[in-house]
Amino acid sequence: MSSYKNKKVITIGIVSELTGLSERQIRYYEERKLIFPERSKGGTRKFSFSDVERLVDIANKMEDGMQTFEIRKAEQRQLRENELRDRMLRGQINAAFNIRK
Repeated sequence: MSSYKNKKVITIGIVSELTGLSERQIRYYEERKLIFPERSKGGTRKFSFSDVERLVDIANKMEDGMQTFEIRKAEQRQLRENELRDRMLRGQINAAFNIRK
């Protein structure tokens, strides 16, 4: 079952109210590939609660002086680190249980 936090059901106007960001700022973060809303058949952007949390985090980083490319770069680095950690853990588990691929 999918978590309610990841269901893309919130419109940009509500996201704006929840985050304090303007609709223009939200669209800008989408243009900069920092947020990825879905689109309804009519083209309306739909966001999740996870997206709302992410937008607040982005806004805080921007307020602290980070640029959008720095935020994106930091997130990409974090993803690579997480993938590497996961591969290392799988390798350790496989070695501990003598599992071969």
